[in-house]
Amino acid sequence: MIALKNATVVHVSPADVSVGVDVLLDGTEITAVGKGAAEGVRAERTIDLDGRVLMPGLVCSHDHFYSGLSRGIIARIASSTDFVSTLQNLWWRLDRAIDKEALEASGLVCALDAVKAGCTSVIDHHASPSYVEGSLSTLKECFEQVGLRGILCYETTDRNGTPGMEQGVRENRAFAQGVEAEKKAKGKNRTVEAMVGGHAPFTLGDDALGKLGQVVRDTGRGFHIHVAEDGFDPSYSHRFHGKDALKRLDEFGLLNDKSIIAHGLYLTAEDRELLNARNAFLAHNCRSNMNNHVGYNAELPHVKNVALGTDGIGSDMLAEVKFAYFRHRDSGGPLAPGAFMRFLQNGNELLHRSFGEHFGRVEKGYKADLIVLDYDSPTPLVRDNVAGHAVFGMGSRDVHTVIVNGKIVMEARTFRMDTAAIYAGAREAAQRLWKNMDNLD
Repeated sequence: MIALKNATVVHVSPADVSVGVDVLLDGTEITAVGKGAAEGVRAERTIDLDGRVLMPGLVCSHDHFYSGLSRGIIARIASSTDFVSTLQNLWWRLDRAIDKEALEASGLVCALDAVKAGCTSVIDHHASPSYVEGSLSTLKECFEQVGLRGILCYETTDRNGTPGMEQGVRENRAFAQGVEAEKKAKGKNRTVEAMVGGHAPFTLGDDALGKLGQVVRDTGRGFHIHVAEDGFDPSYSHRFHGKDALKRLDEFGLLNDKSIIAHGLYLTAEDRELLNARNAFLAHNCRSNMNNHVGYNAELPHVKNVALGTDGIGSDMLAEVKFAYFRHRDSGGPLAPGAFMRFLQNGNELLHRSFGEHFGRVEKGYKADLIVLDYDSPTPLVRDNVAGHAVFGMGSRDVHTVIVNGKIVMEARTFRMDTAAIYAGAREAAQRLWKNMDNLD
């Protein structure tokens, strides 16, 4: 048992602040919360937080850990004048160049960076066409080595031919089956779940969607895919399939209440109605959309379930929520900071639907996924201004300690592993990866 004493417990949505609270963790869950709850308790560890902020862990609802070695990339990348050419010249070359060694390096540094930023869970959308079979298990090992919670899938696509597509389908099925077996064996002690992944509708034919739909039905998992990130995707869907992109996915049974549609900038009104009717999620990735110059999703107020992701630009969700709010304001949007706190909180609902356990509250019976912030507030921190503090104040620099599934992963900004060696290995792997990209046809 771990006893956390004298915490300032903060919830972002619904907003709440409680001062001088004790929190008890036993196994993977929170077992008691309240003033004086730690008095007389014989715990293995008793930590006096001295008034520091204690919050539920943050969730990144759409990420790409395979992009971890792309930062500052030095490789021969052809000039890219639009979104599709950027995919072809950069990202599709990068994912083809990834081997097991590069994936291990990328997965480890991305997991470390996520924890440093207070992100306790990442929903990852993986691609490595030259290393498909076993890639999700490799990524899972990276998550587990660092102590990060995750939901993983493989980004199935037809762009590498039918054999590559079928490999992707098999990898999704095999990984989901393995996770299901682990669920029966480990129960609440597991930290990695599965989804079923596809790249985007414009790189998936009907045969691929049919096969993926069967995996979704057989495994009971959600589907994770990019849709309408750029105007090309819906245009392609209408030209070659005569229908909206989400209608096409829905016809193959790919939309359910565990599914994630990433981006969705150019969804039609009918698409949004269908998304809402299926109770699925839209993952908003503001910084990525700005970087790719694809436009802004002004329809967020009309989507039932919005969550926040990064699309591979790290896992700093306190930075992401700031950009999401400021870009919305810049577009003339009507939403206040509290709405973006709700979007951030929705990642915990995704975890709940996938893991079948309770996430996102510092309350008895909830998972012990928690972060401690060393946040020096210059103004009172109270229920009515939590969103303002999160958007205009709190940052990853404040993250002090991170707990995942009841285990301390990082304490006082220090990991219990040699992180210097991991980052050194990543720098070497990055140079090899960039050379691999240059050698591709």
